[in-house]
Amino acid sequence: MEKAPYHHGDLRNALLDAARRIVERDGAEAVSLRSLAEDLGVSRGAPYRHFPDRDTLLAEVAAAGFEEHAAAYQGFLDTVMDPRERMALTTRFYLDYGARKPGLHRLMFESDLLARNPPPAVLIPPADRSYRLLVDIVRQAFPDESEDAVLARTITAISTTIGFLTLRGAGRFKAFMRGGLSDADIDAAVIAAVAGR
Repeated sequence: MEKAPYHHGDLRNALLDAARRIVERDGAEAVSLRSLAEDLGVSRGAPYRHFPDRDTLLAEVAAAGFEEHAAAYQGFLDTVMDPRERMALTTRFYLDYGARKPGLHRLMFESDLLARNPPPAVLIPPADRSYRLLVDIVRQAFPDESEDAVLARTITAISTTIGFLTLRGAGRFKAFMRGGLSDADIDAAVIAAVAGR
């Protein structure tokens, strides 16, 4: 039996890409450094030169998701002039992201990574930046409100969107609850509730 090679051209990024694909398809619980090594054709020990354990790898995957959120929020701040429209687009982005990448969304917002004391260091800067940009979007959409009211609206926006995505992902919106509402109708109602439209 031929021994798997130890070296790989860019194993660190290959591990991150492969782990992210698994997270998005099957959830974080399906990620294994041993399986990733096998899939990438390297020795079982090779991934540990880049990630000491599975949680460290998953923290970096989650951090990349927060970076994507921060980049999108910054893009809306830079290009969308109407503050309420910006708020609506931000909410739409969030709903679409959670729908397209449910496993990554759960890793970012439903895992215990950010609840740890302390959280993984790699997560703190992008999660903080994402949150602060979201607060800026809310602040500009509701300029007459106090800072406490802006923060409360931000928490409500996060709670509404995460709660909605969690319930939808669990199939909790049954036909009798929806009546004649389409998915687009329900998304529009969530966006209107969050954006104050």
